[in-house]
Amino acid sequence: MSRSLKKGPYVDEKLLKKVGKKLIGDKDPIKTWARSSMITPEMIGFVFAVHNGKNFINVNIVEEMVGHRLGEFSPTRKFIKHGGKLQKAVEKGKPATPAK
Repeated sequence: MSRSLKKGPYVDEKLLKKVGKKLIGDKDPIKTWARSSMITPEMIGFVFAVHNGKNFINVNIVEEMVGHRLGEFSPTRKFIKHGGKLQKAVEKGKPATPAK
């Protein structure tokens, strides 16, 4: 469910203070745990280290990201792969023959 328009977007206040102290183009990441914070135009050009529950993932903010949340660019789950005989055959380059 989206946030009410009369309330405006949620942006963490501490995060805005950190952005205000940094120089534009500074590649030193800004650490944050505020995954639900909205990306604003003031954040363009900065690098954020967004926590995913285990470690920090660097996210370089570009213009197309404005309006999205920081957590969208820091996945919390790691997909390894689906297994099985068919998958091994595909990886080796052999034609996959389904079991009958």
